[in-house]
Amino acid sequence: MSHVQWPAILAALILASTAGAQPEADNWSGARLVTIRLSSFRFEPADIVLEHGRPYRFHFVNDASGGHDFAGKEFFAQARIKPEDAAKVEGGRVELSGGESVDVRLIAPLPGQFKIRCTHFMHSMLGMTGRIVVQ
Repeated sequence: MSHVQWPAILAALILASTAGAQPEADNWSGARLVTIRLSSFRFEPADIVLEHGRPYRFHFVNDASGGHDFAGKEFFAQARIKPEDAAKVEGGRVELSGGESVDVRLIAPLPGQFKIRCTHFMHSMLGMTGRIVVQ
């Protein structure tokens, strides 16, 4: 073979080997539903247990008349959020007006524990805290 063909062959091999490493088609249709209720002044459930690498659909429901948020900056930074849902997570938190519900699809990050809280004034001090445990 001539030297001209080797770069093309090498490029094709590299492209083929890296294609499988990319998260090309996550199975979002198989995402497990996790309903998270926000109320005055708690999350239900307060502890959320997930499996690393599994897709989930977080269904946030604000049962209160006033606004709340679900803040987990470290968790959301490490999770792989479905591109269409990325705008729903701003600054590591999901904001909900009173009575609003929001869905965010994501793939759980590496195992660990992540704190969650409501960042509205005094809400976390009044008990609106929790954690996500990824196994």
